[in-house]
Amino acid sequence: MLRQSIIISAAILLSACYTAPDLAPSPQLDGNYVLDPEHTSVIWSVSHVGLSNYSARFDKVTGTLNFDGNMPERSQIDIYVEAASVSTGLPDFDKTIAFDKGYFDAKEHPIIRYRSTNIVMLDDQSGQVTGDLTFRGQTHPVTLDVTFNGAGKSFGHKGETLGFSATASLNRSDWGLTKLKNFGIGETVTLKIETEFNEAQN
Repeated sequence: MLRQSIIISAAILLSACYTAPDLAPSPQLDGNYVLDPEHTSVIWSVSHVGLSNYSARFDKVTGTLNFDGNMPERSQIDIYVEAASVSTGLPDFDKTIAFDKGYFDAKEHPIIRYRSTNIVMLDDQSGQVTGDLTFRGQTHPVTLDVTFNGAGKSFGHKGETLGFSATASLNRSDWGLTKLKNFGIGETVTLKIETEFNEAQN
């Protein structure tokens, strides 16, 4: 009974603190934001001999967002991913993918960087972000289809939090990643991103 009472009390307290997010950008949201790594996932998948879509993620992602709530098209995004943080669920295979020169070559190129160059709003909650993706020492444009999930209060953070979902597809050979391409491993890599940005605290 005591444990149940504690759980119910905690649920009531959390629900009292919760407010639904604002679903459209506004001038009040102007400012600098920092990516929240605890509420961010970058998942990639690629066809495995046509039988499944092999999926993995990156565990270490950081970045900043300069958000213009009045004109989101003027916002700027800068994201850094540690190539060696790739996680397939198989630690030995992770090391192979991370450091093999035929894969991510993380010793020579430890950081994967994405920096926005253009943003087009489709409506209040969706848009396309085009940016330069630097990977394995090469830089090419990638366009993300982005949904603005809203602005609100995240547990444990004093300022505003902005939430986004994004997807993209890219051809891995554009960055020189051609290993196993002739053995049934797909050319197209699909990205699925979920992220939150917390308002920077001075």
